[in-house]
Formats: sequence, C-alpha cells, structure tokens
Amino acid sequence: MNAMQQHMIDVYRAAQRGETPPPRPGDLDVRTVREAWTYRRFRAVLAGRPGDGPAAAPGN
Repeated sequence: MNAMQQHMIDVYRAAQRGETPPPRPGDLDVRTVREAWTYRRFRAVLAGRPGDGPAAAPGN
C-alpha cells in the first residue's frame, strides 16, 4: 500500500467518525523544511554565530 492509498483510507475513516481529514501526503513538506531552517538559524544565534548570511548556511 502506498501513501496515497493509506491517505484515502484515513480520509474515509475520518468521514465516518465526523473528524477533519488528515492533510494530503506532501502538503506539509515545505512547512517542515522551513521550520527546520528557522530552528537551525535560531541555534546559530544561541551559539554566538550570525543567524543569517553565508555563516548560517548548512555545513558551517
């Protein structure tokens, strides 16, 4: 069973129970990456490094 088939089952179950359906697979990917990037910048500031610019780029 792939992710889309599982999602269809989850949507069906939510409809039967009167609950809100779960988000589609992949809908929250951009938000998750953005939150990870923001957290990484936050940790850089706490460590005394600049939170923006080339110094905050991944791998530095």
